[in-house]
Amino acid sequence: MTATHAAHPESAKQQWAGGLMVFGAVMLTICGVLDIFRGIMGIAQDNVFVTTNGYVFQYDLTGWGWIHVVLGAVAVVVSMGLFRAATWARVAGVVIAGFLILANFLSLPYYPLWSIVAIAISGFVIWALCVVRTERPTAGFR
Repeated sequence: MTATHAAHPESAKQQWAGGLMVFGAVMLTICGVLDIFRGIMGIAQDNVFVTTNGYVFQYDLTGWGWIHVVLGAVAVVVSMGLFRAATWARVAGVVIAGFLILANFLSLPYYPLWSIVAIAISGFVIWALCVVRTERPTAGFR
């Protein structure tokens, strides 16, 4: 005799977790794409960036641009994994958002307002990915 199992409706907690995962993925995508553009501006040595004297962390603007391009590209790739709710993408998303925070902190003197905004966005991404708990009921429990 075969038993039929009724499908369990999603709880509000699971829906909230799914929404946070999508939020984190979208924000990481936006932050990654904007970081790619910021890196391209740095590589082109655009006049958008302000140069400050006496800053402890002074870097070559072209090298700094390449760092932002690479971090942005990795962030976009990881966010695609987040849209599929992959566990590796959650871990990588927290790590890459942390690196984005560090990179934007170190580039504060070059573009201060955007650096602060990008740090806040990356902080929201870390929050969204750390709060999500994708708990699936096991087969034996109802």
